[in-house]
Amino acid sequence: VQLQASGGGLVQAGGSLRLSCAASGRTFSSIVMGWDRQAPGKEREFVAAIMWSGSSTYYADSVKGRFTISRDNAKNTVYLQMNSLKPEDTAVYYCAAALTWRWGRDMDYWGKGTLVTVSS
Repeated sequence: VQLQASGGGLVQAGGSLRLSCAASGRTFSSIVMGWDRQAPGKEREFVAAIMWSGSSTYYADSVKGRFTISRDNAKNTVYLQMNSLKPEDTAVYYCAAALTWRWGRDMDYWGKGTLVTVSS
């Protein structure tokens, strides 16, 4: 699975950004998609995941209520809408994918990250 993320940038606290990720290499509707992030000096952490049909979504507690993951299977694309951004959301965001996934399990594939910087 090949993943290409885009949409990162610099935003002020309280602002919004939308990340996009185009996937290829597998039938998109058969892949669980997600986002991880890695802040400076910290380990990579789970952010959000969306199941094959988009009917089920999962979020880390730190982003719940502020971030929304969605997917467009016709466009082979997954999105992460990030609202009410905080400086602690500053990180490199990685698009991720798995053939099977459950809460607590790592994804299988990651693309190159896109940097999100939130200024205070």
